[in-house]
Amino acid sequence: MRKFIFLVAFILSVTKAAATANDSIPVLLTDTEIQIECTEGINSMYNFDFKRADSQFRWLRGKYGWHPLPYFLLGLSQWWRIVPNIQETKYDSALLVYLDSTILVAENIFNKGSEVEGGFFLSAAYAFKGRLYAERRAWRKAASAGKNAMKYLDYCRDHEEFGPEILFGDALYNYYSVWIPENYPILKPVMMFFRDGDKELGLTQLKEVASNAFFTRTEAQYFLMRIMANEENDRRAALFTSEYLNETFPNNAYFQRFFARMLYSTGKYDKAEIISKSIITKIDSSYNGYEQNSGRYAAFFLGEINSHRDEPEEAEKYYKLCVKYGDEIGAQEKGYYLYSVLNLGRYAADRGDKDIAKENFRRVKKLSSKKDRTYKLAKEYLKRL
Repeated sequence: MRKFIFLVAFILSVTKAAATANDSIPVLLTDTEIQIECTEGINSMYNFDFKRADSQFRWLRGKYGWHPLPYFLLGLSQWWRIVPNIQETKYDSALLVYLDSTILVAENIFNKGSEVEGGFFLSAAYAFKGRLYAERRAWRKAASAGKNAMKYLDYCRDHEEFGPEILFGDALYNYYSVWIPENYPILKPVMMFFRDGDKELGLTQLKEVASNAFFTRTEAQYFLMRIMANEENDRRAALFTSEYLNETFPNNAYFQRFFARMLYSTGKYDKAEIISKSIITKIDSSYNGYEQNSGRYAAFFLGEINSHRDEPEEAEKYYKLCVKYGDEIGAQEKGYYLYSVLNLGRYAADRGDKDIAKENFRRVKKLSSKKDRTYKLAKEYLKRL
């Protein structure tokens, strides 16, 4: 009941702020003074000091309650609480409240003539709602939110006077509208209903935002890092961006584990070991955002590094830790978990502990799809035994 009362009071305060806004809407996206006022809060948020960030954003809400910016930043702060373990749902309600508040206030300035800035926040808020709903497999809600995001994105195009902030949504659309049908042919008929994208232009635009924007710079760097690592297979570029983000925000669990992944995948084992151990230390010290999912990554990398060094005791220790973290968050079907169990079985077989080895290999077969490499390896190891 207390949460419900808070929610009602909060929505009423937002409605009042929207209703009393001046007819002449000042532009905040390009206001240098506003950027200075936001800097501490935004840096604190990406460094996972959410208490300090939210305090700053609430102060901004008190000063600019008629504008969608502070509500969106408060929502973004909730989103980054989710990012390290995307399956975490305890922040969903607060995130949706702030996004709906952003939409309510943004509609007000949009309807009063601020179509570009209002459209920017409407598109961004609906896009984040779509991302959340997609992660929760609420496909109809995700599609509806995505449709609205596209609708308002059209109001933001070709407005260079607003600087690179406005390019962000267009950059992601240009890239993914081409990448999606290339990688998911079943969706090609659906994409025919949308305007043509340009993947190379999208990357160029994203780099422009990542270098020169203020509010969307770190989000652009986040996407650029992921695209280079996962879609473009440019590990060198992904390593460069992940190193910058880790150095800039050293307590961001997602950035730190991505940096560890890039170091491991490029063979920089000594540095990967240092970063991975730092992640586990921060988990043990209860740092914000450092939880079992990041630990699962770090422990696996440490297991692999020690395996390459032919240090079986250390390798087994970290493989077991990876399995422990995976069990705690229900990640038994994830690759790092399965390979950890597989390697534990392999080490047991090398020691002559056939029963333990068989147990591990059978577990991998049970949890893997028959098409997976882990399934085939487990089957082969069982045959050898």
